[in-house]
Amino acid sequence: MFFPSFTLDHREVSGQALRLRRGGEGPPLLLLHGNPQTHAMWHKVAPQLARHHTVICPDLRGYGLSGKPPASASHLAYSKRAMAADMLELMRQLGFPRFGVVSHDRGARVAHRLALDAPDAVERLAVMDIVPTLEHFERTDMAFAMGYYHWFFLAQPHDRPERMILRDIEDWFDLHTGREPKDATFFHPEARADYLAALRAPGTVTAICEDYRAAATIDLEHDRASRAARQRVQCPLLVLWGGKGRIGEWYDPLALWGQYAAGPVSGQPVPSGHYLAEEAPDAVLAALEPFLGQ
Repeated sequence: MFFPSFTLDHREVSGQALRLRRGGEGPPLLLLHGNPQTHAMWHKVAPQLARHHTVICPDLRGYGLSGKPPASASHLAYSKRAMAADMLELMRQLGFPRFGVVSHDRGARVAHRLALDAPDAVERLAVMDIVPTLEHFERTDMAFAMGYYHWFFLAQPHDRPERMILRDIEDWFDLHTGREPKDATFFHPEARADYLAALRAPGTVTAICEDYRAAATIDLEHDRASRAARQRVQCPLLVLWGGKGRIGEWYDPLALWGQYAAGPVSGQPVPSGHYLAEEAPDAVLAALEPFLGQ
């Protein structure tokens, strides 16, 4: 069953409607998905985490069936600061002033900013298959540019990448998510259907591009200001990455995150490509559960 015992809900946050699922009882835990996905990416791990936590799985602003602000010259609506503020307001609306966060890909960049901007709210933070955005851009070389070419393609001016993607959304999705060799059917049919339905919804593709445009502009301004102010993640930090992916090949993830954290940093690779929670859910849970205190 897909998300057994979870309820599907919508909330108005920062003037945007957010779609979310909620399940379980216990300490609150916010799960933030990546690109080009929706909250459905957590379907294999959320039910297990819900045995000991109240689990909240929203669609980020611009993604899934959540609200999608239009493109702008500043890209401010898709800054990780704005997206993190959504999550903070959502959790406060739900009655959770403090909570843990588990995050992947773009959602992990939102979570990183959330931990910096609201350190009193984030009790524990797990990030999957990323290093800080600044490190990607400031260390860019040919390997990164070729391997993560989508960072530069999606950040091109509106609406050039959108027009190319919209000519065949499903083909783009398969190419984009096939970064490591894997069976093309590895996404759960219901999850894949949700991802594609969201991509076909008006505004989603532009929102995804705006997310990447923000990363290359306003997010760097915010991140450099935080670095200059010596802001660091204060809570315990768990770093996971796909052992078959590129993060461990290009970087020393634990050492890099150690430069951005004031608290303890732990972590390891898991036997997967980029989509850890869908490719290797048992390994992800084995790492998450002791970190979260289950």
